[in-house]
Amino acid sequence: MELTVAMLLILLNLASWCVLSEGRLLVDMTLVSDASSIGAFCLDGSLPAYHLHRGFGDGASNWLLQFEGGGWCNDIQSCLDRAKTKHGSSLYMNKLEDFNGILSNDASLNPDFYNWNRVKLRYCDGGSFSGDAKFDNGTSVLYFRGQKIWEAIILDLLPKGLGNADKALLSGCSAGGLSSFLQCENFYRALPTNTSVKCLSDAGFFLDERDITLNYTMRTFFENLVSLQGIEKNLDKNCTSFLDNPKLCMFPQYFLNYMTTPFFILNTAYDVYQFHHALVPPSADMNGDWKRCKLSIASCTPQQLDILQGFRGDMLAALSSFLKDSTSGGMFINSCFAHCQSETQETWFALGSPSIQDKAIAGAVGDWYFSRNISKLIDCAYPCDASCNNIIAQVS
Repeated sequence: MELTVAMLLILLNLASWCVLSEGRLLVDMTLVSDASSIGAFCLDGSLPAYHLHRGFGDGASNWLLQFEGGGWCNDIQSCLDRAKTKHGSSLYMNKLEDFNGILSNDASLNPDFYNWNRVKLRYCDGGSFSGDAKFDNGTSVLYFRGQKIWEAIILDLLPKGLGNADKALLSGCSAGGLSSFLQCENFYRALPTNTSVKCLSDAGFFLDERDITLNYTMRTFFENLVSLQGIEKNLDKNCTSFLDNPKLCMFPQYFLNYMTTPFFILNTAYDVYQFHHALVPPSADMNGDWKRCKLSIASCTPQQLDILQGFRGDMLAALSSFLKDSTSGGMFINSCFAHCQSETQETWFALGSPSIQDKAIAGAVGDWYFSRNISKLIDCAYPCDASCNNIIAQVS
């Protein structure tokens, strides 16, 4: 009996150090031990990390990499604060990560990617894995090394099987979805030419949009982010050479047409983060006129709904050329008031999950990746979609 238990423990440790708890797949964290050799550090100087759950069966040579999201920091004080959290330091990260949605290993919950090698890239740079700078005033030090973190993780994974991948998908949610846009071409270049490489962004299509007071709140935020973290040199070169303001190339709408790697855009037309922080940021609603609308869509006035419909129209306009001209791209633009739909089982693939034309998100992404069907789906405008989970009070 003792020998059997010992052998079982060894097998469990070898199986990516995963733990099944109450039906959940919890995967242990791996620190990138060689990251310091190329200057790849979290904001506080700690080592970057990821979680890897090994594939099996006919998915053993396929890889899915998922960027973690979590906003940004675009000034010294907010980055100093962030450096003391899990989004700025691996010292504060949870060591076990719950893999569900697109990372699930259950074929009934994730039919196309369940047996792939699945990797969660932890987010600790505050700049969507794209910066390359350092702040040091003699008292405090901050490492803006998102680009180096990305490179270090790839270098760590290549000899673990990524370098021999048959199929590969780079994805991410929110700030991680933006990372997927920013790093997609680099991902393609890092892998063998015979690897089928594609990318997916979930809730990462951030618009360069005026807020309700006609200020470019999100633009200013991204401009400060790009300047602070030394991101401009890592942005799409075609875009930065074309625009008078190269910092705008942080917005996917300005460089999407230059991308050549097949890409899938998963977004709600009423993305709640953008609703709360770009369209109606606190600075534009000092009197709290939008408070009830933000808490419950049913409480929005007709005038407020018109503004939200205008935001949807602007998003669809920004995507129009991709919809019309991209022969390898896919999209799922639904009308839910939500943010991030690939990482939770309820929205990725479950009974009653969001759908367009009876197609769930997981099915649409799978159809696109495996070329089973043309997968460019755009929902009708709110409130027509009864499959939505419009629980917007949970988004800060």
